[in-house]
Amino acid sequence: MLAAVAWTLALAAIGYLVMTAVTGTMLDLHVYRSGGQAILHGANLYAIRAADNLPFTYPPVSAILSVPLALLPFVADKIGWIAVVLASLMLAVRAGFRPLLDRAGGAAPAVFPVILAIAAYLQPVMQGIGFGQVDLVLLGLCLTDCMATAPRWPRGLLIGLATAIKLMPGVFVIYLLITGRRRAAGIAALSFAGLTALAWAISPANSATYWTNAIFQTGRLGGNGSAANQSLRGIVLRVHADVAPNLVWLPLVLIVGIAGFAMARACQQRGQELAGITITGLLGALLSPVGWIHHLCWVVLAIGVVTGDGRVARRVLPAALTTALFLSILPTWAEHTQSAAQQASIPGFLMENSFGLAALALIPLIYWLGHSGSEVSVVTAPAEAAPFLS
Repeated sequence: MLAAVAWTLALAAIGYLVMTAVTGTMLDLHVYRSGGQAILHGANLYAIRAADNLPFTYPPVSAILSVPLALLPFVADKIGWIAVVLASLMLAVRAGFRPLLDRAGGAAPAVFPVILAIAAYLQPVMQGIGFGQVDLVLLGLCLTDCMATAPRWPRGLLIGLATAIKLMPGVFVIYLLITGRRRAAGIAALSFAGLTALAWAISPANSATYWTNAIFQTGRLGGNGSAANQSLRGIVLRVHADVAPNLVWLPLVLIVGIAGFAMARACQQRGQELAGITITGLLGALLSPVGWIHHLCWVVLAIGVVTGDGRVARRVLPAALTTALFLSILPTWAEHTQSAAQQASIPGFLMENSFGLAALALIPLIYWLGHSGSEVSVVTAPAEAAPFLS
């Protein structure tokens, strides 16, 4: 009975998000659809403009895979897309909160939908649904590739596919390498290269344009200095926009990247695979030149990993604070309501960059919680783990 009530309330809450998205513009999904149309008609992929005058900014593989979207009514695209995104969210919640759900025992069928509904309202997830973005799907591909205990595909294949769709998941090739899975890393690299080569054969002009020109034009992605960009570069641009920001950003990327990957490797070596995956996903958003808020959907896993089985206050408190922060619209609210002087102050800086700074803080927190001996969300390496996808 309790589970039925929980699912009813959760579906009502998520249904509201879905209806809002379906009746809205879903701008990024329209961009993907326009990319598919450009491939079908042999148009210049990087000259088209979708709804709201948005350009196509992704690798050509994304446009080719979007051809089915161009063949269906847009409303059908929206419904199908949201179904796939929500399935990916369910996978993330199941993986991230597994210790808590295991501890819940018979109450797990009621606890799961509550967590799922809360996760759907986290800003990175909510924006991903509303815009029609692909990030949660990429999370699902990378998570499944790393965690499946006996995959029916060569491990690394899904990571290569995710990277060919959108370059950010390429951080997982590094993760596979530093955790000793060289064969999987090689397969990821080869699948990325193979899909990219196939796209070049299908659409050579668009591929040439992307890899020699469009990929370097970060301005095509939108206002890099806006609070919507919570990557390290976005933070630097908001502080040093007129003072050679790359001189600050690139060393910062090097420091955070080395330290972050070292912590991800340490977690994986301790048998905390999910912690290593989560850190790597957060690094992808932080190290990218542009890390929109929806790129931080990895926070779903992060909250679950930090929570553990919910018995330790030093885990539950930061998990609750992280949840509360990402349920808010603090960065964009600070950007649009504060004066320039207020934004330049320490409180203004912290608010406007709160999502990126929180993601940065979560990396050492996840590492420390596992290293300190505190009960932690432990999922061992694929060869030794209990079945994850059963």
